[in-house]
Amino acid sequence: MFDSRKRALIRLAALAPLAAAVLLQGCGKSEPPPAAEAASAPAAAPAPLKAAWVYVGPVGDAGWTYAHDQGRKAVEAAFGDKVQTSFVEKVPEGADAERVIRDLVEQGHKIIFATSFGYMEPMLKVAADFPDVKFEHATGYKTAANLRVYDAKFYEDAYLAGIVAGAMSKTGTLGFVASFPIPEVLRNINAYTLGAQSVNPKIKTKVVWVSSWFDPPKEGEAAQSLINAGADVLLQNTDSSAVLQTAEKNGKYAFGWDSDMSAVAPKAHLASAIVDWGGYYKQAIGQVLDGSWTTGRTIWGVKEGQNALVKLMDGLPPDALAKLEAAKAGLKEGSLEVFTGPLTSTAGAEVLAAGVKADQAWKDKVDFYLKGVEGKVPSK
Repeated sequence: MFDSRKRALIRLAALAPLAAAVLLQGCGKSEPPPAAEAASAPAAAPAPLKAAWVYVGPVGDAGWTYAHDQGRKAVEAAFGDKVQTSFVEKVPEGADAERVIRDLVEQGHKIIFATSFGYMEPMLKVAADFPDVKFEHATGYKTAANLRVYDAKFYEDAYLAGIVAGAMSKTGTLGFVASFPIPEVLRNINAYTLGAQSVNPKIKTKVVWVSSWFDPPKEGEAAQSLINAGADVLLQNTDSSAVLQTAEKNGKYAFGWDSDMSAVAPKAHLASAIVDWGGYYKQAIGQVLDGSWTTGRTIWGVKEGQNALVKLMDGLPPDALAKLEAAKAGLKEGSLEVFTGPLTSTAGAEVLAAGVKADQAWKDKVDFYLKGVEGKVPSK
């Protein structure tokens, strides 16, 4: 009796799963699909491109570094979460620059912009060690397979400023506060003088060298010494607004440099020679993202919209304004080359023959003052 009941219970237990399955089918239900048939999860978004900038001055210098940082911000606005930017400011040229650039690579940055001439050799050394990283150097001339050079035609701005200076100077003497005797700076001094001479052939330019890109007290002292020597319109190739402020204190004229400085010293401000790096930086980042980045050298100017003379003072002489607009149009369409012969150095040597337009190789080797600039170029 006990055994027959036990066997019946075992048979009932064995039939229970089959009954349950039949019941589910009758209710229109089915088993869930195997894991392999489940919809695949969406792919993770790619990590943002990490891009870094190395600055020689503070981002608040109102000039050179400020202009580059505005370009960095333009990248952020254009690419959103596709890019992650960072910067290191006030990095001295030399060994410190190499250390900073290496550290940025170690942090995972895939493109690094070094924004001062003196970063050239340190960046070359780092680039050789990290072939999978893109490096960009501003104002230099040495490239590598993964290092590109970019620059701006600052001398075009300087030439336009010279036209205004030549029209506004009462003493016939201009002043220029210079940083270092490299081709870039010497081109700007010479172009400023040529622009002024297009208005007044007898104009002279005095130069004071400060051996620094950013040193407001030194820049101010240099400006004051130029004013004391008779200069009444000043331009600079340094990064602060000290020259413009010093001119206003003395009742003289000056220009903003690299960015719009019209609000700093409005009574002295004739115009600002600006450079807009945003267009180039957006192009470079876009090329890294789409895989089209290549090495080389890019130099933009007025024609490409990178350089401009802006915020002209009201009341400039009409003939000077007409000459200025004609020069702007010539630079824009490419018919005007600032350095066109005949050009003679202060030593009396012909440095460019009559009718010859300077090429980039000539511009890269400028180590002289043109006629009209007083003094001698200091040793490098």
